[in-house]
Amino acid sequence: MLNFFINFVKKSKNIVYLHKTPFFVQKLFSNFVWKSTNNQNVIYLTFDDGPIPEVTEWVLKELKKFQAKATFFCVGENIRNYPQILLKIKEGGHQIGNHTFNHLRGTSTKNDVYFSNIAKCQMQIRELTHEKGLKLFRPPYGRLKFSQMSYVIQNYKVVMWDVLSGDFDSKLSPENCLKNTIKATKAGSIVVFHDNIKTFETLKHVLPLFLQHFYEKGFRFETIQ
Repeated sequence: MLNFFINFVKKSKNIVYLHKTPFFVQKLFSNFVWKSTNNQNVIYLTFDDGPIPEVTEWVLKELKKFQAKATFFCVGENIRNYPQILLKIKEGGHQIGNHTFNHLRGTSTKNDVYFSNIAKCQMQIRELTHEKGLKLFRPPYGRLKFSQMSYVIQNYKVVMWDVLSGDFDSKLSPENCLKNTIKATKAGSIVVFHDNIKTFETLKHVLPLFLQHFYEKGFRFETIQ
């Protein structure tokens, strides 16, 4: 059920996904974090798949223009290749989360391999940031087996989303991506973007206008704690 409602599902060559996570799914999997329940005008931006120099550094510059903080769910292999960018994320006051070491899909990975891959990424983060406290995790593609849920919940704060921007969808125009994401975002929303090469053309259009729209409405952008 989690796979069906939350993750985008491939049907032939088309990608089907939901921009807004249904309320009943959030209630059904209440051990995961979907959004904040406070009534303040705060939005929680998240970026998956980095860090990479071509995109992540641009994202950091855009966030700084609006005094925005965000949470980056990083792939361990990219951290290993670009440690200096991870340190820029940390120095900018942003939060860092775990997105596995090799961007593994939980539903197609053996449990022991998956758990080891998550731990390997966490070790990479800890070695660079020296942080031992908060451990955030987001499963790539949002996909987990039921047999994997217990482990991740016991060891990490599992952060999902209530707004999926669709910046990865090549059939979705940047204009519609922006419109859909703004429409779905409310106070307390956790919004997913991606700092990777495949999404960059869309992200270059959407992110500055999204930030400006909500900044002018008096919203703040904060990290997940």
